[in-house]
Amino acid sequence: MGSFCANIRQSDRAVCPATRQRNILAAAAFGVSGFISQLGGDAPAVFGLAGVPENALGQPDVALDLGAYCAMMELAAAETRHDNFGLWFGQQFQPHALGLIGDIALVSPTLGAAVENLASLFPFHQQATETRLTAHGDLLSLEYRILDGHILRRRQDAELTMGMFANVFRACLGAGWVPEEVHFEHPRPLMGEEHQKAFAAPVHFAQRTNAVVFHARDLGRRMPGGDLARLTELRARLIALTGGTGVTPFLDRVRAEIRSRLPEGAPHVEAVAAGLGVARWTLQRRLADEGFSFSALVDQVRRDLALHYVRQPHIPFSDLAFFLGYSELSAFTRAFGRWFGVSPTRLRQASQGGEAGGSLGRPASPDPSFPV
Repeated sequence: MGSFCANIRQSDRAVCPATRQRNILAAAAFGVSGFISQLGGDAPAVFGLAGVPENALGQPDVALDLGAYCAMMELAAAETRHDNFGLWFGQQFQPHALGLIGDIALVSPTLGAAVENLASLFPFHQQATETRLTAHGDLLSLEYRILDGHILRRRQDAELTMGMFANVFRACLGAGWVPEEVHFEHPRPLMGEEHQKAFAAPVHFAQRTNAVVFHARDLGRRMPGGDLARLTELRARLIALTGGTGVTPFLDRVRAEIRSRLPEGAPHVEAVAAGLGVARWTLQRRLADEGFSFSALVDQVRRDLALHYVRQPHIPFSDLAFFLGYSELSAFTRAFGRWFGVSPTRLRQASQGGEAGGSLGRPASPDPSFPV
């Protein structure tokens, strides 16, 4: 796994210490080379910068580093100059191309079983990840988030994954199926209207997690390719191949829980502890063992996200302050100055001629005429 991380250039690097296990099966990248080329991009350049071996892409039994995979999708958006690259790549990504986890969904007996299998088994396909099924009356949410807090640039992955999930429903209910809502944890992108066009449903940004929201009434529908014998075989193969859902260090799990609660305001230690399923005093003790206080870790998560999003000129600072859990813009501005010694405005202005542009040396220029 270390070789995958070694080739990511420093500005796109997500730290890969030996104790962190966060692989993704390479089937998740099936067809990405052709999609980049279709849009006029240089696919080998993207793979080289991301540290992803091109000969592994799409192979169902080969593992990639999750950080390198996410970097690849972000770099592909920059290289092709299509800001919604992941959104549209996900819309055309069919379940059978996803390897074992896609086949497991397709051979499940019912749509409900397919969704439950996705929720319970997706972290074997993609480690350091949380997927779950939650109920809200007659509505259910198939939720997804990466737990590794070092992977900040993950918007393209979230948008393509929601498209992949939606296509599992379409495999059962037909191409015309639409979700009730779609949620994304990242702020609204520059071309956010494209997301409602893609899903034909209301889309909400800056949410606690990424999710496809759907009605429970269709869960009893039979999957066209349901096969219980194959389902048992494929489940066993996936678990044996990956060996587990990965090792997510305790601090990363706390960071993920803090991040998910920021749009609701400053996180409270009791709420974060409850989200992690531990007592408040246990959380505080374990953080102290790692050399952190709760408030210091909240500050770190805010700082890392602020540095990432302040370089995106379409996000108003007032929205960014809200996204980071501040009730007033002035509080965010003071915190930013404390972290970086400059105002958000100055850093954004300075970034426009450098890192804010396209990662491969040209600015990303969103194009609404994205092929579906």
